[in-house]
Amino acid sequence: MSGLHRIFVFGTLKEGFPNFHINGGRRLPGTFATVLPYPLYLVGERHSPWLLDAPGQGHRVRGQVFEVDGDVLARMDALERIHEPDGYRRVRIVVDIEDAEASGDAEVDAYLKDAHRLGAIDVRLGPLTEYTLQHAALYRQRS
Repeated sequence: MSGLHRIFVFGTLKEGFPNFHINGGRRLPGTFATVLPYPLYLVGERHSPWLLDAPGQGHRVRGQVFEVDGDVLARMDALERIHEPDGYRRVRIVVDIEDAEASGDAEVDAYLKDAHRLGAIDVRLGPLTEYTLQHAALYRQRS
């Protein structure tokens, strides 16, 4: 994997959040939001943030965008378990910047879960517009 990749992070990979140590990228300034609504839930006993691959449902979700190299992308892919059947999928989505001084859409990758994997019993909270530090306080690392 070569070159730089733009990744939209909405959960534990955000700056200041539990898995940020995996994210060795350069943060682009500003706060970004998905152009289309997506459902964002806290799921299961670990209170993991799941952004479901169900565009048009839920809310516009806020997050951060990072430019990462191939090594960082591989570490993120491993954390998000993209090669496992129950893992996330790296999907191309469109975000825009919410800050007043800048504007414009950008195509980025984001880690989404297949919507059919979510059961009502698994949902702890949501749909949310943003994963906050209060939500992160509930998060439990995979053992």
